[in-house]
Amino acid sequence: MSQQDAAVTRARKMGFVGKAKAYVALTKPRVIELLLITTVPTMILAQQGLPDIWLVLATLVGGALSAGSANSFNCYIDADIDKIMGRTKNRPLVTGELSKREAWVFAWVIGVASVLWLGFLTNWLAAMLSLSAILFYVLIYTMVLKRRTSQNIVWGGAAGAMPVAIGWAAVTGTVDLAAWILFLIIFLWTPPHYWPLSMRYREDYANAKVPMLPVVKPIGTVAVQIILYSWAMVVSSLLLIPAANMGWTYTIVAVATGIWFLFDAFRLYREALKGGAVKNPMRLFHGSISYLTLLFLAVAVDPLLPF
Repeated sequence: MSQQDAAVTRARKMGFVGKAKAYVALTKPRVIELLLITTVPTMILAQQGLPDIWLVLATLVGGALSAGSANSFNCYIDADIDKIMGRTKNRPLVTGELSKREAWVFAWVIGVASVLWLGFLTNWLAAMLSLSAILFYVLIYTMVLKRRTSQNIVWGGAAGAMPVAIGWAAVTGTVDLAAWILFLIIFLWTPPHYWPLSMRYREDYANAKVPMLPVVKPIGTVAVQIILYSWAMVVSSLLLIPAANMGWTYTIVAVATGIWFLFDAFRLYREALKGGAVKNPMRLFHGSISYLTLLFLAVAVDPLLPF
């Protein structure tokens, strides 16, 4: 039996629950979870208190549909390289749990639904920002940049940073300076978050001919870039203090977590300077997720406290 026939047989044997799980996996739920972590704190800061719960839920559902659509299109377009890479070989289009047609239709349906949902239940500025995030991630990052430049993930971070603009717009109907600083923090966070992962799976990306920075540049060059982006990110996090009149809670957390992040980034840099492979680049990858979570938790808590 050929691999294609095996995939067809596997798909036919799947029940409703298995099919539903495959569709959920297509949206990359762990990525969506990280994006939504930044949305609610942004809405609290924009409101300077607790926003209406129904507005929050509507924004989260719309944001999840938007991110899920972009990720589904990404899986559809990148199916050829996903089957080469060990990290992505179990995605639904590779295993045959979903056909490319099913993925294509699903991505379109939830993408259109996300724009209409946000437009009617929040406002049309949030909806248009959602649409722009999908288009940028699919057309600019996935179709143009990912396979052509080592700066792919840098510019891809713009789509990942869009949920904060969407959340702010949902509350205020505008996108103020503070929202753009939050956008900048996530944009600058993306390279030092993703490049350590690219170090870990360097051979996978090389085999798939995806020119991630650790594939095309020496490890020392990558480490320097991580340091530069990390410093820029931490400085940006401090810019939010005057821009949004943040209190002591956010200030202390931003400084403490910034120092912690820079310490880990310099640890990776020192290892890279020794000339060998970095032993555990995933430490910075996982640490970056904790950093962003703690920082945005402080963003959420700060407006609710009197100091």
